[in-house]
Amino acid sequence: MPTEGELIANRLAKREQLLERGGGYPARTIGQDTCQEALSRFESSEAEPAAPGAGAEPRAAVSGRVTGQRVLGRAAFLDLRDGSGTLQLFLGRDALPGEQYALLELLDVGDFVEAEGALFRTRSGEVTLRVESWGILVKALRPLPEKWAGLTDPETRYRERHLDLVANERSREVARLAAATVSSVRRFFEERDFLEVATPVLQEQAGGAAARPFRTYHNALDRELSLRISTELHLKRLLVGGFDRVFEIGRVFRNEGLSHRHNPEFLLLESYEAYRDYEHVAGMVEALVRRVALDVRGTLTIPHGDVVVDLESAWARTTYREALSEHAGIQLTPSWALEGADGRQDAAVAGDGASRERDALAAVASERGVPIAPGASRASILDALMQRLVEPRLVQPTFVFDYPTELSPLAKAREGDPATVERFELFILGYEFANAYSELNDPVEQRARMEEQARKRSSGDEEVEVADEAFLHAVEAGMPPAGGLGMGLERLMMLMTGEHSIREVVLFPALRERERPGAAEPAAGADGGS
Repeated sequence: MPTEGELIANRLAKREQLLERGGGYPARTIGQDTCQEALSRFESSEAEPAAPGAGAEPRAAVSGRVTGQRVLGRAAFLDLRDGSGTLQLFLGRDALPGEQYALLELLDVGDFVEAEGALFRTRSGEVTLRVESWGILVKALRPLPEKWAGLTDPETRYRERHLDLVANERSREVARLAAATVSSVRRFFEERDFLEVATPVLQEQAGGAAARPFRTYHNALDRELSLRISTELHLKRLLVGGFDRVFEIGRVFRNEGLSHRHNPEFLLLESYEAYRDYEHVAGMVEALVRRVALDVRGTLTIPHGDVVVDLESAWARTTYREALSEHAGIQLTPSWALEGADGRQDAAVAGDGASRERDALAAVASERGVPIAPGASRASILDALMQRLVEPRLVQPTFVFDYPTELSPLAKAREGDPATVERFELFILGYEFANAYSELNDPVEQRARMEEQARKRSSGDEEVEVADEAFLHAVEAGMPPAGGLGMGLERLMMLMTGEHSIREVVLFPALRERERPGAAEPAAGADGGS
């Protein structure tokens, strides 16, 4: 069997012969029809009653990639594919000039061709183009994946997505469904009179989320900038400016780990609506996800592996405290302390009440096998307990309301309960789909919260909210009450496509450096991939 190098050398030689004949790589093609248009035209002609004197076969001129080639003596059949579908071509030695039929000697699977002629149906029933004129448009120098085996290795599929898309119809379908998801989300907000805007990707300070940013350097400005981790703070400045309904669908960048649910750059939807609260936003999120499901899948019951996600029935609602109690047996006081913490011997350490409460939660995390970072705050421990013990159990759509204020520096506190904020997260299939607040718009309280976050950052915690002076200055001009929403759209794409890895819905996912030949293989799933 020839090596890849030998195959490429053979194709290079054919390319030279093609160029010598005056063909190859033209700027324009004769193809005016897509494969689907040609098929539809022929099927329409079959359905129409034949007019007196009729009988002329419908014609088509198509262009695309050859994905199959069968030479049978004095005839050849080619499978031609473009973005709309596949059409069979028939090339007969008797119907083509000698030099045109001889051109088949220079053709390989993977080449792009153009062809025109009349459409007919073969004895086997397949609509086919009887070629009267054709030419090779592009000579593919590298062979495509073998047709029947396809391209199955995930590592190769992700690194060489162009080959994955050529070889695997499923990958092309996932890409189409992912695009349809974004289009449906955009229409949903446009129909509700939201204004789509664009905010800066390069920012002096990357705020609006608790995440580590990517940093870069602007030569002309002679200063360091960060790639945004959120669009929140700029969008809320637009509320200050008088736009009552705004949204953005844009890429954000977080310098964090990789997993089957995380990519360092992802498509984030954020929306802000003045004079609304988080309860209103929850209703809107239900309507949004259902609308997308109907647009993209045509149903409100979405199969996903062994689970069928039911979007039609009433979505479950609980609170943060109730969820920890129900699913993890952890009882919390109104101040977010562990009930009975003072009586725990392993938490009886010197220090104030907050320290004892923190250590009591840390002891529970240790007992349950939940890892926490050294020196993690009480809020971080609560978050770790929630992520490990509760979230995986929330398979059907579930809203979790009312979070600790420490975890939500940009959300409005519940009336009479300053330790708790009006925030919810939506969980489906065991992971977060949406995050929403009643937005904090008291400039004095907002400044105090951001300054507290800044103190945590100065002590070494990079994954906390930054104090953004430009945003604080804007809020001091007056920001209306508002409900805000954030949703990572790749996770919505995963739901709509039934895929379990974000790498399937991101066309070009971030990957670790390819292992050097002879290097030890990483443990399965070491990078969180599928």
